[in-house]
Amino acid sequence: MDSQAVRPEDLARFTTEMADPRYADIDLLETTEMVRVMNEADAEVSRAVKRASASIVEAIDAISAQLARGGRLIYVGAGTAGRMGVLDASECPPTFSTDPSLVVGIIAGGPGALTTAVEGAEDDYEAGLASLESLHLTSLDTVVGISASGRTPFVRGAIAAARATGAVTAAISSNPNAALSAAVDYPIEVIVGPEVISGSTRLKAGSAQKQVLNMISTLSMVKLGKTYGNLMVDVNATNQKLEVRAQLLVTRITGASADEAQAALRAAGGSVKTAIVMIARGVPAAEAEEILSSHGGSLRAAIGKLPERAS
Repeated sequence: MDSQAVRPEDLARFTTEMADPRYADIDLLETTEMVRVMNEADAEVSRAVKRASASIVEAIDAISAQLARGGRLIYVGAGTAGRMGVLDASECPPTFSTDPSLVVGIIAGGPGALTTAVEGAEDDYEAGLASLESLHLTSLDTVVGISASGRTPFVRGAIAAARATGAVTAAISSNPNAALSAAVDYPIEVIVGPEVISGSTRLKAGSAQKQVLNMISTLSMVKLGKTYGNLMVDVNATNQKLEVRAQLLVTRITGASADEAQAALRAAGGSVKTAIVMIARGVPAAEAEEILSSHGGSLRAAIGKLPERAS
C-alpha cells in the first residue's frame, strides 16, 4: 500500500517542478534565441552528472559485480523515465551481443506505454510490486528505479519488491533527498534544476537519465570484458554495416589483411573475438573459442595487448 501519495505542497518543493525565471518569456523569443537558451540549459546536464559521479561509480561497481556473478540488470520507470530504461536495455543485445534477458526494461503501463501515455499507471504502487513477478528475481539481480521526481509510486513499488527478494537496488532521480534515494542501496541524484518548460522532465532530467544509463550499461559491459580497449568487439553483426565493422575490427586489432579477416570471420561464424584470437594465436576456431572461454570471454585476457600496427 502506497502511503506516500504526493500533495500539492510536496510537488511545489520538487526542483524539477519549479519555474525558472530565466525562461519566463521563452514564448516571446525568436527561434534563434529559443535554441540558444535550450542549448545553454542542456549544457548544465553534464555538469550535474559530474557532480553525481561518485554515486554513479559506486552503482556501476555494484552492478558489474552482480552481472559477473550471473545476475541481471532491470530498469523500472514510468513515462519518459521508463522509456529511457527500455531504450538502454534494448540497445545492449546488438551492441554487446548480450542475451535479451540480461538487461531488461520495465515501463509502467506495459509495452503500449512506450508510444502512448497510460494515464494513472505511474501512480499504481501495487502494479509496481507485481511488475517484477515474472522475472523471478534473486539476490544476484540489480533493479534500478528511474524517476525524475524520485517519488513515483510504481517505481517505489518495484523497488520494494526487489528488496524483498534480496536483489541489489539503485535509483536515478533529479531531486535532492528523494524518497527513492532512501529506499535503495545505491542512490544517484542528478540535480539538474528547473526545466526550460516547467515540469517537462523529458528535457534536462531525461537527458540526465540517458547519460547515467549510458554509463551504467556501457561501463558495466567494459568491466565484463565486452570491449577490447575502446573497441566494440562483442558487436552482433546483424546487418551489412555491422559486417563491415566486424571486418575492420579484426584488421585493426590484428593487422591482418581484409581477405584474412573475412576468412577468419567466416570460420568463426561471424564472431569478432573468435576471429581475432584465431589470427593472434594462430589457432583454429574451436581452439580460439576454448581460449576465450577459459578467460571468461575477455579478449584482452585472451591475447593481451598486441603490438601497434599501421592501419
